[in-house]
Amino acid sequence: MEYELMQKPGFEKLYSLIVLITGEIGDNSFAHNLGKWPDTAGIFFGYDLVKRIIVLADRGLGILETLRQVRPELPSHVMAVEVAFTEFISGRSPEKRGNGLKLVREVVLEQSIDLFFTSGDAEVRMKGSGKVFHVTRGQRIVRGCLAKIEF
Repeated sequence: MEYELMQKPGFEKLYSLIVLITGEIGDNSFAHNLGKWPDTAGIFFGYDLVKRIIVLADRGLGILETLRQVRPELPSHVMAVEVAFTEFISGRSPEKRGNGLKLVREVVLEQSIDLFFTSGDAEVRMKGSGKVFHVTRGQRIVRGCLAKIEF
């Protein structure tokens, strides 16, 4: 995907940021689930550069269960996703991690990249020119995480 984006006219400045956020989200699927997959191990990774879309999904523990390992008082998927995207915290404590989703949020807010992200019943939708970061409660519960990146 990276090489294809590099070759695509008009993506000289954006391709590295698209690869960065895709890598951060994809890495989380493995870093926080390795050896703990509830049912299906691995992630789905698909992209269509003509449609300008990337999708990543896993059936892992999800953000709430992962962060409850270090912050057991987290009450909901919505609060866990809010924390994951805004605070320096990692479900792999005492490792000094927890940068990834904060970086994803900042890149998406500053660039012409849209993001839909869901874990449990929490949803993040950052889309359009006036986008803001906000976590809402969705209609469905997703096991693990699902991300759709559009550019």
